[in-house]
Amino acid sequence: MVITAEQLRSSLDNIALVEPAFAAAIGRVGYPLPRVREPGYETLLRTIVGQQVSVAAAAAVWRKLEAELGEGCAPQALMARNFDTLRACGLSRQKQGYARSLAELVVSGALDLHNLPADDEEAIAQLVQVKGIGRWSAEIYLLFAEGRPDIWPAGDLAVQIEIGRILGLSERPSEKLTRELAERWRPYRGAAAIMAWHHYNTEVL
Repeated sequence: MVITAEQLRSSLDNIALVEPAFAAAIGRVGYPLPRVREPGYETLLRTIVGQQVSVAAAAAVWRKLEAELGEGCAPQALMARNFDTLRACGLSRQKQGYARSLAELVVSGALDLHNLPADDEEAIAQLVQVKGIGRWSAEIYLLFAEGRPDIWPAGDLAVQIEIGRILGLSERPSEKLTRELAERWRPYRGAAAIMAWHHYNTEVL
């Protein structure tokens, strides 16, 4: 399941009915496009590879990993490689620990990424079993790879900044306040997050 452009527009229109500031934001920057990722192991592994490095650096490491492990970097292949081999591909000791944690959970069946619980909080609890996958990474995965409509990554700095700007607040809201402000937007908070990132990246002259 993914959030389509039509669903995104409809969700934002529903938010705009209760939050006129969103209608004004849509008027300024337009509707965002959907962000879609494939559900499953590869997307989570890419998330780990991409942590705290540039997009270009992450892409370079991923190319080396696929050259070594094969397309998709299968978990069994990753687990079979030693530290030095993965280090040569660009994976630090810490990220190797995270990647092996993911691979082991998937291979053992302890984490079934194609059958996560329907309840968002239960799904997040399963995802954060993986070392290196915190709440934010789990939320991003559920929003973009599973298209869950009410995911609200209130801990995201860009979301906090833009929700503050959209609502005309004098300063960036805390994670707690960002969570509270969005209660009125249920069950469309995922669209609000996508709008916040869109607003953050759009310069309006």
